[in-house]
Order: sequence, then C-alpha cells, then structure tokens
Amino acid sequence: MSSTEPAPTYYVVFATIAVLVLKAVNEEVTKPYMDEPFHVPQAQAYCKGDYWTWDPKITTPPGLYVLSLVLKKVFMLKCNLSMLRLSPLLSLLALPIALTPLVSYHKRERPPSSLATPLLEAVILASFPVAWFFGFLYYTEVPSLVSVVSTVVLAMQGKHWLAALIGLVSCTFRQNNIIWVLYAYALSQVLYLRFRRARPNEKPPAKLHDPLALEASPVDLVWSVLSAPRVIPDILLNFVPYALVLVAFGAFVVWNGGIVLGDKANHVPAFHVPQLYYFVGFATAFGWPALLSGKGGISALSRDVYARMFGNKRNTIVTGVVSAVMCFTIHEFTIQHPFLLSDNRHYTFYIWRRVFLLHPVVPYILVPGYIACAWAWYLRIGHDQTLLQNLLLPVFVVPTLLPTPLLEPRYFLIPYILLRVQVKDVPLWGLVLEGLWYGAINAVTMWVFLYQERAGVGRFMW
Repeated sequence: MSSTEPAPTYYVVFATIAVLVLKAVNEEVTKPYMDEPFHVPQAQAYCKGDYWTWDPKITTPPGLYVLSLVLKKVFMLKCNLSMLRLSPLLSLLALPIALTPLVSYHKRERPPSSLATPLLEAVILASFPVAWFFGFLYYTEVPSLVSVVSTVVLAMQGKHWLAALIGLVSCTFRQNNIIWVLYAYALSQVLYLRFRRARPNEKPPAKLHDPLALEASPVDLVWSVLSAPRVIPDILLNFVPYALVLVAFGAFVVWNGGIVLGDKANHVPAFHVPQLYYFVGFATAFGWPALLSGKGGISALSRDVYARMFGNKRNTIVTGVVSAVMCFTIHEFTIQHPFLLSDNRHYTFYIWRRVFLLHPVVPYILVPGYIACAWAWYLRIGHDQTLLQNLLLPVFVVPTLLPTPLLEPRYFLIPYILLRVQVKDVPLWGLVLEGLWYGAINAVTMWVFLYQERAGVGRFMW
C-alpha cells in the first residue's frame, strides 16, 4: 500500500489502542491529576447547569467544559472523571480525520472520499507523543489542536465564514489560538495568490512576488513586501469573517483585562526569545525521521545545510552574526520559570537541570545546532513551496511562543503539527520509522506515567 492510499486498518488499530490506553489510565489514575483537579470540578459545575461559578486558578476559556456538556446531552453520559476524559479521547480519534485533508492539500492529492479512511500519514501524525499523551487526560490540548487544524483546512478550501466560526470555537479552548486563526487566513491567501489564473479574455490579475523558497534570496523577501499592496484589494473581502473574530477577541481582552482568565500572577507575558530556539530543537528531536527521509538522505541534507551556513563568505558572515545575536538573546532573555525549577513531575525539569544547567556555556554551545536545525526544516519543507509559504509559519510562531515564560512541550504542539504537515514527500519507510519513533516514546512515557509513580513525587508526564 502506498503512503497516499487510505489506511482504514491503521486507523482501527490507532482507535483500538487509544481506547485500551484510556481504560488503563482510568484504572490506574482514579483521581484527577495535575491540572485535572481544576478542570474536572469546573466541568461538573457546567453539567449541573451552574455556568457562573468559576475557579480563579483556571487560565483558559470554557470550551472544554462546553464540549463535555454537549457530549453529556447527546450520549447521556455522566460527568465523572472517566466520562469527562472521553472528551479529549474523542478529539484524539477525530484528529486523523481532521489532518487527512491538510496532508492531502500539501501533497496536492485528492483526500479519501470517506471519513472512515484517513491517510496513514495522518494517523501517524495523530500519534505525535504530546498529542497522544494528552488525549487521555482532561486537558484542552487535543480539542484545541483539532479545532485549529479544522480552521486551517476550511480556510484552504475557501470556506472562510465556516473557518472563522471554527476558529472562534478554537479560541474557547486556548486564547492564543487567535494567532492560528489569522495564520489560517494568511496561508489560504498566499496559496490563492500563487495558484489563481486569469479567466479567458480577462486582464491578468496582480501578482505577488513570491518565488520558490529554495531559489529565493533575501532581496526577494523585500520585493515580496513591496508587491503586497497591489494584491491586498483582492484578498481583503475574504478577511471580513476573520476580522469579526478578531474584534470579538479584542472585546474579550478588554472585558477580561488581559488574555489570561485566571492565575494571572503565574502567567505574566514575557519576552522569552530562547523559547523559539527550544521549539526548533524540539521539532528536530521529534521530526528527524521526516527530515532525513528526503531525497539523498542525511548526507544530502547535511551538505545543503552546510552550504547555507558556510557555503561562501557571505553565508559564513551571516551565520556568525546570527550566532552572535542568538548568544546575546540567550544571555539577556533566558527565563527560568519557578514551575520549571520546582516541579519535578515533568520531563522538562530534568532536561533543564541535566542539559542546560550542566555548565554555563551549554546554552551557547547549542546555538550552531539551532541554526542547522532551522535550515534543515527550511530546506525540507521548501521543495515545491514558495518563499512566503516557508516563512509564514515562523512569522506566526513568534507571537505564539515569544510571550510564554515557561518551557512547556504543550506550547509546541500546534506549531509542530503545522510544520510537519508541510513535509510532503515522506516515503513509506520514513513514515514507518516515524510511527515507530512516536510509538516507542508513547509506550515509554505512558508506562512511566501509569506504573512508575514515585512516593512523594507523583507521576511523570510531559
């Protein structure tokens, strides 16, 4: 079976394993854990019709609780812990279905006609460890991801009013999804401008300067910006539904006195530049099978990355300057959040202490690696993509991650999925390797979470 054919068997296996894992989680973790003690009582209040009581420690809007309330009404479910955990599980089961048209769009293939046959690649991406893990706890991550992916898909299909509506729903799971609503619009319009053609006997439409990514130079980016005003009138009408969402979000911020709903003292926006570097490292650590499975493998990718960094005198100078700037930002803007230093139930606690705090020079030694990884992703997704397509995601990642003071893998979930789907030519062996890699991580992290609880510490999780 080719990687582009429907894979119902894989989806059945995915769903079966997910249901069995949830059963194990409910048997072993019988009380709300970590953030669940805040979310579960709030959802139960909604189930009782009490929509006005609000726990001030909860930072996100009530989309998750409304979703559980709808499921309760439709399927006559109880609002105990086990049943509430069905909300993220059902979202996890919907994720391959939501991802399939997005994967197909990037591959320029027609998606399967049946929702019951998501692509193998979509099933594997839905097994991404951070998404998989939080599909079994009463958290917002997976419903948030599904709604964002659906927003992007609908926008790319030109269904902008529906995309804006689902985008608004996504903001009820996590407020910063407003960034991804705007990303969905921007991506859809970049693709529209790239592929639109004049009708017979009509004047050719205005063109946006947007050359192929791997052939572009920094000067092309300047020309792209300068050419933007002439195409804005052609894409302005499509922005109307998204503008309404933006206005609604702005009204919420004014009413709330900020973006965060509760616990504002521990969620103060920051200028956390190294968070962008951590994301590049995170994406490479998880996505290496997709990175290395391109034409020519690791040797070709390494040569291309080296050429971009040191291939000529100009590139070498640019790499040196960028490295110096990154080292400066690491020195000035590294944030060690109190939660990162004190909560030893998360893997980031140990990564920070055993890697970043190993020696004061370690964060700076990693800088060339960050640059190399960034170039690797740029080159890998750049096949058959334009300059603006390649740069669009990084532009929207900045306002998403820059204000977040805490090193938290969950913050990287949506950017990673939107980055990974842009790798359009992963061969079957690469997908199998990626699936095995994700599966191994999932097996270990879930086994540790369920069966290696430490007295006085608790259960380990992302």
